Amino acid sequence: MRQHELEARGSRKGKLERQSISTFNQTKNKPVRLSSVMKKENWLIAAAAGVGAAGLAYALWPKNHIPKKAIFEPFDKTKYMGLWREAARLPNRIEKNLKDLTEEYSLNEDGSIKVITRAYNFDKNKPVEAAGKAKFTGPDTRGKLKVAYFLPLYLDYNILDVDDDYKFALVSGNSLDYLWILARENDIPNDIRIRFLLKATDLGFDVGKLEWM
Repeated sequence: MRQHELEARGSRKGKLERQSISTFNQTKNKPVRLSSVMKKENWLIAAAAGVGAAGLAYALWPKNHIPKKAIFEPFDKTKYMGLWREAARLPNRIEKNLKDLTEEYSLNEDGSIKVITRAYNFDKNKPVEAAGKAKFTGPDTRGKLKVAYFLPLYLDYNILDVDDDYKFALVSGNSLDYLWILARENDIPNDIRIRFLLKATDLGFDVGKLEWM
């Protein structure tokens, strides 16, 4: 890596650190409402009722593909199972009017993953729930999957980074329009936050638009 590239990356890291600390200071005295998950573009249950499968497919059609080298590996699917909450997301039409979104994953006998998505629709003032299925598109030691709530419409679910303890994860959909930070705990360590934001920025995501739950 050339000297000017190292300096540019260092400058981005310093800026993200300042932004992260500022955001943390603004929110540390407020309850953190983490919602979850296999987000990818997943809240199909809500979108399908409004735009239908054709409109949904058009809305989620990839504009900028996620590069293969960005996918996390080696990935441990067993450690990834359980309940995740959404810590941050890029605004998207799929999750419009939804908050407190969680996704719970469990392994099926055939190696696929059962997904239970729950959220609260504050526009309709009621909880919503949907069951889906995710499957690996290659070896299960690589974090590249597809998820479906309405077969045969499968959508990309890319795991871009996970911490060593599988408590925090960076996940994207099929383009630079869909990004989530997932967590099992309320507080995200600043080093993990910076690490995820740097990776997302390097891939081209506009992390300045992230909505922190």
